[in-house]
Amino acid sequence: MKEIFRRSITGILYVVLLLSVVFLPSSDAFDFLFMTFGLACLYEYKRLVKLPGYHIFIAYLGLWWVFIYLANDIGLIYTLMFLTITVNISLLFYLFSKKEKLFNALQKFMIGLFYIGGGCIFLTMIPYKDNNFAKFLIMGIFILIWVNDSFAYVTGKTFGKTKLYSAVSPKKTVEGTLGGFIFTLVAAYVMSKYEPIISSVQWMILAAVIVIAGSLGDLVESKFKRAAGVKDSGAILPGHGGMLDRLDSLVFAAPFAYLTLNIFAYVS
Repeated sequence: MKEIFRRSITGILYVVLLLSVVFLPSSDAFDFLFMTFGLACLYEYKRLVKLPGYHIFIAYLGLWWVFIYLANDIGLIYTLMFLTITVNISLLFYLFSKKEKLFNALQKFMIGLFYIGGGCIFLTMIPYKDNNFAKFLIMGIFILIWVNDSFAYVTGKTFGKTKLYSAVSPKKTVEGTLGGFIFTLVAAYVMSKYEPIISSVQWMILAAVIVIAGSLGDLVESKFKRAAGVKDSGAILPGHGGMLDRLDSLVFAAPFAYLTLNIFAYVS
């Protein structure tokens, strides 16, 4: 009961913080919050993989500054998208490989910079179009992640029998994953009635991309933790573990969501 209470309080504070920065008159608070979240995730990743030095933080802040405040060239943005998605796809090979993979320092640096750094940058870029900040679009993406996580947990607890990928995450089940997916599609359809910036079909396609990529991102982080021999990436969030534990799905799914919206001709 005490653990449930701690998780609930932390979860409520987290949601209130996100709502606050999204609906403030200026979007600078949103940008700063996810820059800070990215630093926290990188710190936890750095500890998980035992990456030496602090160069990763300098590179991340430099990349952040360039793409959030300076870069308007679509070619540069596509280059970052290509590098981020390429690193994420390489992590999927790592996820499903049965052989133990030992990354060298340069590989750990590049993975951290694009998997986490690139993911946080694209998450921050998603709501911007023509210098307007689409508050309800980014909140919709957060809601899709929360609905998937919540209903995957509930459905898995109630009906789960078939393990999804026990070698990495023994608690996740196929039934839970399908339950989260179905409820997220329903949530996407409902949100399309309140946020018509993209159509109902596009909302549901976006939901499918986020659920699939987010679920894979969660498994990737679980494999990093299993390789490090730890349960959580950190302890900054009481009852939830670390910041990377909280954002692993969002960070991994962000470049794929940005690409999807780009295909929808929303993201410029």
